[in-house]
Amino acid sequence: MKLQPDKSNSLTINAYGEAWIEVNGQRFTSSLLVSSLAGASPEAWNVGPFTALGSSDFDVLTTMGAELVIFGSGKRLRFPPPHWLKSLIERGIGVETMDTPAACRTYNILASEGRKVVAALLIES
Repeated sequence: MKLQPDKSNSLTINAYGEAWIEVNGQRFTSSLLVSSLAGASPEAWNVGPFTALGSSDFDVLTTMGAELVIFGSGKRLRFPPPHWLKSLIERGIGVETMDTPAACRTYNILASEGRKVVAALLIES
Protein backbone atom coordinates (compact mmCIF):
# COMPACT_ATOMS: atom_id res chain seq x y z
CA MET A 1 0.00 0.00 0.00
CA LYS A 2 1.31 3.42 -0.92
CA LEU A 3 0.86 6.13 1.71
CA GLN A 4 0.52 9.88 1.14
CA PRO A 5 1.68 11.52 4.40
CA ASP A 6 1.39 15.14 5.42
CA LYS A 7 4.57 17.23 5.16
CA SER A 8 6.91 16.29 8.00
CA ASN A 9 10.55 16.89 8.93
CA SER A 10 10.90 13.43 10.44
CA LEU A 11 11.32 10.09 8.71
CA THR A 12 8.21 9.06 6.80
CA ILE A 13 7.04 5.57 5.96
CA ASN A 14 6.09 5.93 2.28
CA ALA A 15 4.78 2.44 1.55
CA TYR A 16 4.73 -1.13 2.78
CA GLY A 17 4.05 -4.58 1.40
CA GLU A 18 3.99 -8.22 2.43
CA ALA A 19 7.68 -8.35 3.41
CA TRP A 20 9.04 -4.81 3.01
CA ILE A 21 8.72 -1.23 4.24
CA GLU A 22 9.82 1.92 2.42
CA VAL A 23 11.14 4.80 4.55
CA ASN A 24 11.98 8.11 2.85
CA GLY A 25 12.22 6.28 -0.48
CA GLN A 26 14.48 3.48 0.76
CA ARG A 27 13.10 -0.08 0.84
CA PHE A 28 13.84 -2.39 3.79
CA THR A 29 13.21 -6.13 3.85
CA SER A 30 14.18 -6.90 7.43
CA SER A 31 12.93 -5.64 10.79
CA LEU A 32 13.76 -2.03 11.52
CA LEU A 33 13.45 0.91 13.89
CA VAL A 34 12.06 4.19 12.62
CA SER A 35 12.30 7.29 14.82
CA SER A 36 10.66 10.69 14.48
CA LEU A 37 13.48 12.38 16.38
CA ALA A 38 15.59 14.96 14.55
CA GLY A 39 18.53 13.55 12.64
CA ALA A 40 17.37 9.95 12.96
CA SER A 41 17.94 7.36 10.26
CA PRO A 42 16.15 4.03 9.88
CA GLU A 43 18.08 1.40 11.83
CA ALA A 44 18.18 -2.35 11.42
CA TRP A 45 16.43 -4.05 14.34
CA ASN A 46 18.40 -7.27 14.48
CA VAL A 47 15.69 -9.58 15.75
CA GLY A 48 14.28 -12.87 14.63
CA PRO A 49 10.63 -13.85 14.32
CA PHE A 50 8.10 -12.92 17.00
CA THR A 51 8.57 -16.27 18.75
CA ALA A 52 12.29 -15.54 19.21
CA LEU A 53 11.88 -12.05 20.73
CA GLY A 54 12.76 -11.30 24.34
CA SER A 55 13.16 -8.44 26.79
CA SER A 56 16.66 -7.56 25.51
CA ASP A 57 15.16 -6.80 22.09
CA PHE A 58 12.97 -4.12 23.70
CA ASP A 59 15.63 -2.85 26.14
CA VAL A 60 17.50 -1.19 23.23
CA LEU A 61 14.47 1.04 22.64
CA THR A 62 14.88 2.77 26.02
CA THR A 63 17.87 4.81 24.80
CA MET A 64 16.23 6.28 21.68
CA GLY A 65 14.58 9.28 23.38
CA ALA A 66 10.99 8.35 22.54
CA GLU A 67 7.91 9.10 24.61
CA LEU A 68 6.05 6.32 22.79
CA VAL A 69 7.08 3.07 21.12
CA ILE A 70 4.81 1.52 18.52
CA PHE A 71 5.53 -2.19 18.18
CA GLY A 72 4.51 -3.64 14.83
CA SER A 73 4.19 -7.34 15.61
CA GLY A 74 4.31 -8.61 12.03
CA LYS A 75 1.54 -9.67 9.68
CA ARG A 76 -0.88 -10.24 12.53
CA LEU A 77 -1.48 -8.72 15.94
CA ARG A 78 0.45 -10.49 18.71
CA PHE A 79 0.99 -8.96 22.13
CA PRO A 80 4.40 -9.24 23.81
CA PRO A 81 4.44 -10.55 27.38
CA PRO A 82 4.69 -7.70 29.94
CA HIS A 83 8.15 -8.76 31.10
CA TRP A 84 9.52 -7.99 27.61
CA LEU A 85 8.36 -4.38 28.04
CA LYS A 86 9.43 -3.89 31.66
CA SER A 87 12.40 -1.59 30.90
CA LEU A 88 10.22 0.71 28.77
CA ILE A 89 7.42 0.86 31.33
CA GLU A 90 9.84 1.59 34.19
CA ARG A 91 11.12 4.64 32.26
CA GLY A 92 7.61 5.95 31.57
CA ILE A 93 7.79 5.18 27.85
CA GLY A 94 4.39 4.24 26.44
CA VAL A 95 4.05 1.13 24.32
CA GLU A 96 1.33 0.37 21.79
CA THR A 97 1.15 -2.94 19.94
CA MET A 98 -0.47 -3.46 16.55
CA ASP A 99 0.22 -5.40 13.37
CA THR A 100 3.03 -3.92 11.28
CA PRO A 101 0.83 -2.29 8.59
CA ALA A 102 -1.21 -0.48 11.29
CA ALA A 103 2.02 0.51 13.08
CA CYS A 104 3.33 2.11 9.85
CA ARG A 105 0.19 4.21 9.44
CA THR A 106 0.07 5.19 13.12
CA TYR A 107 3.75 6.15 13.18
CA ASN A 108 3.21 8.60 10.29
CA ILE A 109 0.28 10.28 12.04
CA LEU A 110 2.13 10.69 15.34
CA ALA A 111 5.36 11.82 13.67
CA SER A 112 3.47 14.45 11.66
CA GLU A 113 2.06 15.78 14.95
CA GLY A 114 5.61 16.26 16.25
CA ARG A 115 5.44 13.41 18.75
CA LYS A 116 8.64 11.68 19.90
CA VAL A 117 7.81 8.23 18.60
CA VAL A 118 9.77 5.14 17.60
CA ALA A 119 8.28 2.40 15.47
CA ALA A 120 9.79 -1.04 16.12
CA LEU A 121 8.64 -2.88 13.01
CA LEU A 122 8.85 -6.64 12.74
CA ILE A 123 9.13 -7.88 9.15
CA GLU A 124 8.72 -11.62 8.80
CA SER A 125 9.18 -13.31 5.44
